[in-house]
Amino acid sequence: MVVWTVANQKGGVGKTTTTISLGGLLAEQGYKVLLVDTDPHASLSYYFGIESEDLELSVYDLFVQVSTKEQIMQSLCPTHYENIDILPATMGLATLDRSLGNKGGMGLVLKKAMKKIADEYDYIIIDCPPVLGVLMVNALAASERIIIPVQTEFLALKGLDRMMKTLDIMQTEQDQPFKYSIVPTMFDKRTKASLLTYRKLQELYGESVWAGVIPVDTNFRNASSSQQVPSDYAPSTRGVGAYKKLLNSLLELQKLS
Repeated sequence: MVVWTVANQKGGVGKTTTTISLGGLLAEQGYKVLLVDTDPHASLSYYFGIESEDLELSVYDLFVQVSTKEQIMQSLCPTHYENIDILPATMGLATLDRSLGNKGGMGLVLKKAMKKIADEYDYIIIDCPPVLGVLMVNALAASERIIIPVQTEFLALKGLDRMMKTLDIMQTEQDQPFKYSIVPTMFDKRTKASLLTYRKLQELYGESVWAGVIPVDTNFRNASSSQQVPSDYAPSTRGVGAYKKLLNSLLELQKLS
């Protein structure tokens, strides 16, 4: 089982789109994939038509009770894709920082839960909220590689700076260095801002920046409204082609790990 976390301390940079796109492409290759929604807004869950507030169990329950493998599996929701399941979010997640933020041992809840179901999935991809707290700490601690989508505009660089400082702070408590890939998203080659931001990313973060870009593509929005993964909705579009290249790069990095 391989665990990737998609994270950035800025909203609107393409985290959920990245999670769904990579998950869809892995599933097409025959891998069994679990997508974990840790954002109280539950965008990932709603994408697949899951009304998470109507569910009896969700990712929230992992934090408020000690869960067995059977209970975790009962919390999962199937999708209309054979190889993709969802561990859904609920608004209750928004209360965790207040109720559990000062409680010891809460940073590894998700990691321990994922280990219990490791034999059920080839890949687990965790979609993070854009806020540093119990949920993001858990998602980062559980992952083997952190995928950081960064919109190619200057304000997004500030969010990336905060994200990198978070990794530095958490690094002191990790046995091994964090492995991460910075992914330029919403790239529009017609705009000066996109070009300059992309160059700045390369200048500041070097080889940690994926060599490609995810372009602006309206098919991502259309796929969402159809509740289809992008590679199913529009397999030949430039956005899907870019995510295929990103996935190939990530798989190569995985082999080298």
